[in-house]
Amino acid sequence: MQKAQKVLLDILERTAAAYVTTFLGLLLADGFDLTDVSALKAAAIAALPAALSVIKGAIGSRFGDKGSAAWLPDGRRSRSRSGGGTSGGPSSGTSGRTTGS
Repeated sequence: MQKAQKVLLDILERTAAAYVTTFLGLLLADGFDLTDVSALKAAAIAALPAALSVIKGAIGSRFGDKGSAAWLPDGRRSRSRSGGGTSGGPSSGTSGRTTGS
């Protein structure tokens, strides 16, 4: 159940970010007058990308990365599962050795 909560929080964060950025962008483009009817229109229009963000997050949690709302899998987790390589990079384990002479 903890994984489902993480995904829901991820979708909520993405939705809120989509709404706020779209709303602020529309207000800035329109002149930032909150008393005007166009501000209410901007608020309503900003809900559309937020709603699409919910749909995108639901699709991502179903077919993409299972632990988040992302569509692409997390590359860090998939590499660590493969069991190959070390975390130190290509020169790992060679520090302190001398070559030549």
